[in-house]
Amino acid sequence: MFGAKGEISLELEGLEQRKKLPFKDISGKENILPVFSKDEDIVGKVNVVLKKGKKLEHQGIKIELYGRIDITYEKNQTSDFISLSRELEPPGAITQNISIPFSFNKVEKSYETYTGRYCKLRYFIKVTMARKVSSNMVKEIEFAVLNCQTEVEENSAIKMEVGIEECLHIEFEYNRQKYHLKDCIVGKVYFLLVRIRIKYMELAIIRRETIGAGAQATNENETIAKYEVMDGAPVRGENIPIRMFLGAFELTPTYYNVNNKFSVRHFLNLVLVDEEDRRYFKQQEIILWRKEL
Repeated sequence: MFGAKGEISLELEGLEQRKKLPFKDISGKENILPVFSKDEDIVGKVNVVLKKGKKLEHQGIKIELYGRIDITYEKNQTSDFISLSRELEPPGAITQNISIPFSFNKVEKSYETYTGRYCKLRYFIKVTMARKVSSNMVKEIEFAVLNCQTEVEENSAIKMEVGIEECLHIEFEYNRQKYHLKDCIVGKVYFLLVRIRIKYMELAIIRRETIGAGAQATNENETIAKYEVMDGAPVRGENIPIRMFLGAFELTPTYYNVNNKFSVRHFLNLVLVDEEDRRYFKQQEIILWRKEL
């Protein structure tokens, strides 16, 4: 942030060694952010650089850490689940270039950075130098939080049926219900009765963003991935294998009730389309989790 008498900037410690990943905002613009885990300390410094021969009077310098949820459905809503402030300098005058260290220790960052269709969860550091006459000098720096999980023990297979009386009877199964983000979905589709002409069959992953809770909740579905399982008409007794690699798609873990504001769930949607373009489908929820960054 440049002023007539100097500039203020923010640095996070150890960025050279820290993993950085691309994150999209709601508009689709991609930003490269440093990644932290939920229990890591946020450490850095504020730099104030003066123009030659200048003195910078101020009403205090403070540093703030925010965890913020923005919801843009119907009307914009913003809420902070983390809001911490530290005073770095009391009111006074700066006569030479300075660097002021800061740290936010043992701050639990339970929720992951997330950008969906209408919901965005982000973390950022903000420094403010208050000025009496001129406008305040403000600088922000955003960072990401991703949390790896341990493998879930209970993970049974999924078996379901799709049927239209005397026309169609299909059984399909997936090897389990819970998958990490780089996993592979393996399954089979069995055609037990086929008396309609199937044109093709596809498997889709649907992301359901639920805004709010209870009777006031609103669901928004978005197709994240599509995979053509079969092209052409199957016959009775045919067995179609399914193999879908999740690492090829931009997926997030399943999130339940994030700060009572939103949830994110995922569904496998098996769709059959006949020659008259009628669609038959069956949906099943799957649980996604993060194994590694």
